[in-house]
Amino acid sequence: MKKKKKYYVVWFGRQTGIFNSWDDCKKQVEGFTGAKYMSFLTLEEAKYAFGKNYEEFIGLNGQKKPLSDADLQKYGKPSGQAIAVDAAFSSRTKMMEYQGVFVETSTKLFKLGPIKGGSNNIGEFLALVHVLAYQEKNKINYPIYSDSKIAISWIYQKFCKTNVDRKTENPQILNLIARAEKWLKENDISKYKIMKWHTNAWGEIPADFGRK
Repeated sequence: MKKKKKYYVVWFGRQTGIFNSWDDCKKQVEGFTGAKYMSFLTLEEAKYAFGKNYEEFIGLNGQKKPLSDADLQKYGKPSGQAIAVDAAFSSRTKMMEYQGVFVETSTKLFKLGPIKGGSNNIGEFLALVHVLAYQEKNKINYPIYSDSKIAISWIYQKFCKTNVDRKTENPQILNLIARAEKWLKENDISKYKIMKWHTNAWGEIPADFGRK
């Protein structure tokens, strides 16, 4: 089946405007702190959106209609005084990476990778352990956002329930997992608040790598 064409609006990036391909859009937003962009299915929708503010379209997947009052009441607004984490894994290159950013300013606090092996869930798990250890070390306590229910559940189980083959996996990945599990077992994480980032209401998590 032929992939549907998309149009990309960049409100804030190296260059702003409407782009006809993800590759062109990516050049404007990848690595650009605080980039604001979104895809649309038609050129008319893209033109309409570009004449509006990015915030009007967050979480709407290109729709013009605002969220319902029920949705807004259900999810509210994310806290800016928080840290968000996210991971990326390429099925083509088999490379994994993760990062953490301060939500309000999009300031990058840490990043690991890309390194060979792993998976997206492993990256999400390691990112959460990293931010917990980061806060413990720096004696700070900000709420933490992740868009991965699986990774959050692994944190509270203090175990990375990955299905990767631990006999063939990159030893560097396995060492990171072992260290993360050990840290969780040796530290009290009950004082930290880990929350689900609601992408459908708030748009992509601020730590997203922008590879949609």
